[in-house]
Amino acid sequence: MMAESDTTVEATRRLNVKKQTLDDAYAAPANFLEIDVVNPVTTIGVGKKRFTDYEVKMRTNLPVFKVKESSVRRRYSDFEWLRNELERDSKIVVPPLPGKAWKRQLPFRGDDGIFEEDFIEDRRKGLEVFINKINDDYADVTVPVLEAMQHHSTTY
Repeated sequence: MMAESDTTVEATRRLNVKKQTLDDAYAAPANFLEIDVVNPVTTIGVGKKRFTDYEVKMRTNLPVFKVKESSVRRRYSDFEWLRNELERDSKIVVPPLPGKAWKRQLPFRGDDGIFEEDFIEDRRKGLEVFINKINDDYADVTVPVLEAMQHHSTTY
């Protein structure tokens, strides 16, 4: 009768482990869609209204995307549009966006409110989590909407 540790060693020896070859290491990667929300910029627009937009970088090798790498600037309202499109056209539970921060927009606060660096960075992180969550969990539903966001033209 074998001891318990001998049984484990014996079972491990039976594993058929395939060593990685150079061909495997340099083979084409599996399908991917990477989305980063980076480089927030606050701009003074028409009528001295300020807004912050974010660079949304997408990289993919998925054949359904016409463009394999893109970079577009998007405002919070564009992410709201994306969320609304997903809710309208599918039966999925769409994750929430980072909050609107109504209290930060009050004129008597005495600070920059929604234009403070910490708030902008927190929102950027929240938008990145949001867009990657829908990409990871609902890729089959979100691909057409993400493609539209990639090419959708906005004017501020």
